[in-house]
Amino acid sequence: MNESHGKDRAALHDEFMAVWGNPSGWRALTIVNHTAIGIRFMVTGGVFFLIGGLMAMLMRTQLALPEQTLIAPKLYDQLFTMHGTVMMFLFAVPILEGMALYLVPKMLGARDLLFPRLSAFGYFCYLFGSLILMSSLVLGIAPAAGWFMYTPLSNAVYSPGPNADFWLLGVTFIEISAVSAGVELVVSILRSRTSGMGLLHMPLYCWYILVMALMIVFGFPPLILGSILLELERSAGLPFFDVARGGDSILWQHLFWLFGHPEVYIIFLPAAGIVSTLLPVFARRSIVAYQWIVLAVIATGFISFGLWVHHMFAIGIPKLAQAFFSMASMLIAIPTGIQIFAWLATLWTGRPVYHVPMLWLVGFLIIFVAGGLTGVMLALVPFNWQVHDTHFVVAHMHYVLFGGMLFPVIAGLYYWLPHFSGRMPSDKLARWGFWLTFIGFNTTFLVMHLTGLLGMPRRVYTYPAGLGWDLPNSLSSIGGFITAMGIAMVLLDIALHFRFGRPAGTNPWQADTLEWATDIPPEPYNFISLPAYPMRHPMWDQPDLQATVAEGRHTLPEIEHGRRETWGSDAVTGRVRDIIHLPGNSWLPFYAALALSVLCISLLIRTYSLALVAVGVSLVLLLRWSWVNGAHPLAAPDAEVMPGYPPLHSRTFDSPGLWGMVVTLLADGALFLSLLFGWLYLWTVAPHWQVPETAPLAWMPLLISGVLLTVAVICYIRVVQRLREGLDSHLRGWLWGISVLGLLHCGMLIWAWADSTLVPTQTAHDAVISVMLMNQLFHSGLAVIMTVLQAWRVACGYVGKAAPYELAVVEPWWFYTVVIFWVSFAAIVLLPIAWGGA
Repeated sequence: MNESHGKDRAALHDEFMAVWGNPSGWRALTIVNHTAIGIRFMVTGGVFFLIGGLMAMLMRTQLALPEQTLIAPKLYDQLFTMHGTVMMFLFAVPILEGMALYLVPKMLGARDLLFPRLSAFGYFCYLFGSLILMSSLVLGIAPAAGWFMYTPLSNAVYSPGPNADFWLLGVTFIEISAVSAGVELVVSILRSRTSGMGLLHMPLYCWYILVMALMIVFGFPPLILGSILLELERSAGLPFFDVARGGDSILWQHLFWLFGHPEVYIIFLPAAGIVSTLLPVFARRSIVAYQWIVLAVIATGFISFGLWVHHMFAIGIPKLAQAFFSMASMLIAIPTGIQIFAWLATLWTGRPVYHVPMLWLVGFLIIFVAGGLTGVMLALVPFNWQVHDTHFVVAHMHYVLFGGMLFPVIAGLYYWLPHFSGRMPSDKLARWGFWLTFIGFNTTFLVMHLTGLLGMPRRVYTYPAGLGWDLPNSLSSIGGFITAMGIAMVLLDIALHFRFGRPAGTNPWQADTLEWATDIPPEPYNFISLPAYPMRHPMWDQPDLQATVAEGRHTLPEIEHGRRETWGSDAVTGRVRDIIHLPGNSWLPFYAALALSVLCISLLIRTYSLALVAVGVSLVLLLRWSWVNGAHPLAAPDAEVMPGYPPLHSRTFDSPGLWGMVVTLLADGALFLSLLFGWLYLWTVAPHWQVPETAPLAWMPLLISGVLLTVAVICYIRVVQRLREGLDSHLRGWLWGISVLGLLHCGMLIWAWADSTLVPTQTAHDAVISVMLMNQLFHSGLAVIMTVLQAWRVACGYVGKAAPYELAVVEPWWFYTVVIFWVSFAAIVLLPIAWGGA
């Protein structure tokens, strides 16, 4: 640090840019820096917002007057399906994730996210998946079964052709991106905070993002599983949702809404985080009830997973279940109310200044409270029955999602606009944009509540005159075009400000959080030195922080080693534990996402030989990705650190990679539990569930397979334990032996499957067992591959007692694999015996 003090600011900047700088031209595709990736997410999401808005305008034009024929019924079905899909999957979640990827490291006082290549990979998965999905609309074969894809309407009988396949494969591909960002954000928030920033010192925005990311980890896998099962039913004939062959179409609704209702709060929470971040700045005081807000956010995330059935009140579920989910749906109003009252108390006790971002925040408060009130109404079962599938529900959803998400997002864009451009927006244009949007929005959707109460069903392309729907629909359409004018004004303001906006200067809003301690616009490295601040308002406590950071007066200003480094901190206290060295720019994320997109397209066109090649290429690329790691010559072969500094993370057992593996396995576990839920649901509910008279699988080969797996896992745990004790003798031999045990386990599992009487295309019973076996083989095979790779890395000198962390990263995968094996064994072998069916 003393050497850095002897250098001027320009010299420090040049040295850091030599390590952290972003390439240009085609090589810009190799950038992994979170600032660039976050902006890409936001810009791409903004483009899809405009496309989704155009679809909405076309539908509102069709519905403006009765009995119009501007849009054919088939095209209208495609438009409402793609409008919902685009807004939910291609706009809302990606743009919020993009803001989080951009802001979170800066707010935490870190130089980057902890898995930069994963962020880049997630963006390319999102981009390619979105292009594949949108191409269906250009080709005239877009999905037309609704953005919720209910079965049996979406099965091969009622939706023949590739229309629904575009949705199932494209959305699943996009979901990979969302889960990647979720894992990235959880681990980065917990492990990369600047020195001294404990959990209760974190900016509230980071709390909201942490809960949102955990909800993505648990909430998205049910939809991924449902999409896989439905695609298997459509392409391979496995009858998971076919009632005649033992399936149940209602199972799709459960899997979809297990994702769908948490999705509402996945969208709302980051937007609420923006509100909690901006209100104190413009109220000129700290937020009221910080700890109560944190508890409310955690409670919201937890309760949101118990609400999914209130979307299904009209399908004939038992009255006890209706009462439970109705109560849970009203209970969610309590933590939401805590946040609203804290916001109002902050404004009441502060000295508010009504700059442009505040207009959008006030508009949000009005609209979201109204949407919340109609939400409580819909939680009442009798009322829900009356307005189910009417425009009342459409209006409520837009008040909660459009008003509850878009208004804070635009407030945030105006607030952080100087961060992107170094310039301030136009006050006059911005106010025109707000008022047009606010008036147009309420004209559109407030009136739509009345249309719904008058009985107009949603998702109809026209209606007869004389039912009382004419005037409300005309007003809603007029309001829609006023809203479009408001959004256009906002976009014009943003575009013009890059050229004509006045310079922003340092911390133009007098904000309190660390992202304003970077240069404006920020450099790729964020901070030349990392400030240590155990407080909630660092920029208020030390207004000159930006200057002292840039001059290298704080910690970790060294760059001579050529590594990209940031602090690794304790998840609770924020105490520095290690130095995390981050990977640099790479083509691997782009190539891996491209290979997966080829896999997606080959499945769409049913070219399975090409799909197998794409799987192989993807696996090779991902293994190469993991190879350039730890003590590899292109990563961190030199473990030297400054005296008094903690070690590099790759020389410890508690690395970010271990945390990433555990969080990934949480998502994997959510998918497996969803599969287990489907198995038990069909056993107990499916009207034509068929259990064979004799067990289709011999239990002895399965038992032997499980014993081999268990022995392999015990050996692997012992190897890691010895390594923790500083013993690495015969390490490579142990790893090869464990790999052989894993291969024998896989061989016995394949033999048991091949020797079975399973016919997965005939009954849902056999189909679910087949999927469980495929799931097990995937995990067991990947465990073997990773262990072989570790044995190879030991031989190369990249893994050992001096660099042990990779073996500790693989350990949870082995443990998880053996757990799901024995749970699956209990489900497919012991359950039928206990049930008495086989």
